[in-house]
Amino acid sequence: MEWAQFLILILTIGGLFLWNRSESRSDYRHLEAGVKAQLDAIHSEIKDFHGRLCAIEERNKEKK
Repeated sequence: MEWAQFLILILTIGGLFLWNRSESRSDYRHLEAGVKAQLDAIHSEIKDFHGRLCAIEERNKEKK
């Protein structure tokens, strides 16, 4: 194998490694954004449920 072929092989492997790494980070950011959106939705549902539960408790206190 000549030096030119060896250098091209090393540069190709390095380029593929860097490209794979950048794609992995992009995928991670996309996944993280999806998880954050789901957690925000869950949080708003919990707050809404808590508000309705407090209203029900207030109505029950007024009846007694």
